[in-house]
Amino acid sequence: MEELAIVVPVYNEQETIELFIQEVNKVQLDLKKNFYFIDDGSSDQTLSLLKKLSAENETIHYVSFSRNFGKEAALLAGLKATSEPLVTVMDVDLQDPPELLTKMYQTLQDGFDVVGTRRISRDGEPVVISFFSRLFYKIINKISKVPIVEGARDFRLMRRPVVDSVLRLEENNRFSKGLFAWVGYQVTYIEYSNHERSAGKTSWTFGQLLSYSIDGIVSFSEAPLNIATFIGFVSFLTSLALGAFFVFKTLVFGDPVQGFPTLIVLILLLGGLQLLSLGIIGKYIAKIFLETKRRPNYLIKESNIKTLD
Repeated sequence: MEELAIVVPVYNEQETIELFIQEVNKVQLDLKKNFYFIDDGSSDQTLSLLKKLSAENETIHYVSFSRNFGKEAALLAGLKATSEPLVTVMDVDLQDPPELLTKMYQTLQDGFDVVGTRRISRDGEPVVISFFSRLFYKIINKISKVPIVEGARDFRLMRRPVVDSVLRLEENNRFSKGLFAWVGYQVTYIEYSNHERSAGKTSWTFGQLLSYSIDGIVSFSEAPLNIATFIGFVSFLTSLALGAFFVFKTLVFGDPVQGFPTLIVLILLLGGLQLLSLGIIGKYIAKIFLETKRRPNYLIKESNIKTLD
């Protein structure tokens, strides 16, 4: 029987893990399901529960980080832990409907390498987060050479070569939605409406989502640098034009003491543009700095997977 690896990042999810396993096991698939839970430094009883469940069921595997390294690190560790020919990534809160696995597997047999999922509605999600999420996809698809499907989830069913290709991307600053899109292959998407969490509260704050979006834009586009260069060039031309204008005005009409408010506004405007440009450049330099350190994406405290690095 062909095997399926189910990679599940978890952080303080003791309330949802058992329910998630029950719901996934209800799905009728002619596949052996192996669970890979990646505990991202939880502070509740998540790890203890995973140890208990894995001792009772050989299909349940776990990896526990030494601290919270973030979902991207957990996804990477989970993919590395697998060896099965088919791999899927799922959220433990059941916002990724397990019942879609049947349709995803059937669709995969039509010659696809990846069957992804995308939300076509955001019912139940805060209006502000929905607005900025849509705005993010519009921006990144305008400036990135790699198209990223709006509403695409990490929940996708992949063949082994796709997973191996993603693992070849060894960068530290990871943006999985972009990496999955970058590797290519034959991809199709299944649409579904938003599902609310089964239990517990999300660990994502608006600030974290905003930071994650900025990281995605910086990782997959040079457009912010081009914008900073363009702003600098336009400011330079404007200053030359204004300089020529004021020289001409002084020679023809004299030099009355005027325009103090205009001067202050121009100084603040140009100063702000300079700081904005420096901030954009600094963001890219920071990414380079972090990459050159070559620190690991995560540190494993304990695991029941002997073959994991």
